[in-house]
Amino acid sequence: MSNTTYIPALRFNWLTKVYDPLIQWTMPEKQFKNDLIREAGIETEFHVLDFGCGTATLSMMTKWKYPSAFVTGVDVDAEVLAIAQHKLRNFPYPIRLDQYDGMKLPYPDETFDRVISSLVFHHLTPIQKAKALQDIKRVLKFDGELFIADWGKAENSLMRGLFYGVQLLDGFKTTRDNVAGLMPSYLLEAGFLSVKVLKKYRTVFGTLELFRAKK
Repeated sequence: MSNTTYIPALRFNWLTKVYDPLIQWTMPEKQFKNDLIREAGIETEFHVLDFGCGTATLSMMTKWKYPSAFVTGVDVDAEVLAIAQHKLRNFPYPIRLDQYDGMKLPYPDETFDRVISSLVFHHLTPIQKAKALQDIKRVLKFDGELFIADWGKAENSLMRGLFYGVQLLDGFKTTRDNVAGLMPSYLLEAGFLSVKVLKKYRTVFGTLELFRAKK
């Protein structure tokens, strides 16, 4: 995934500025992101990476709950990172934001205790999913854990039907494996252990799942 082939948060750059209110109004954002943060079991002075941080909402929620943690957000999209930087101007705690090329995370091996990610992997092609997970595993410490909130296997025909809206917007190539329930397989193939779906959420766009994987 190079920085010229990524899919913006709402597919089109001109929609990026409405991403935050759209997610707030249409999704149980606070619920699933708070669940993710709680399940991550972040401890004092943990190093936490928010992969595909977007507008930094998850990074900010994490840092607010755990001020002693060192939170870093990384994304390929310069425009969305500019929005994140603007939001952080009045935020009371420091958060590091980095842009990267989508090929290799700009961090040494075994840097982070936790990697968290929200609504990112359905933007990645199968090859990009696999490469991203391998690189995340590389930057996790030997006992680190990964927590992902993203679209998962549709629980019923209604959830499947609703998800067509996401696929029409974000593309079928990047989303089909999510709705087919293949994210756990990607995690296992990348070498993660103890892969588990922790929670499921029924939303107006389909079934969202919270995944945990251990290095």
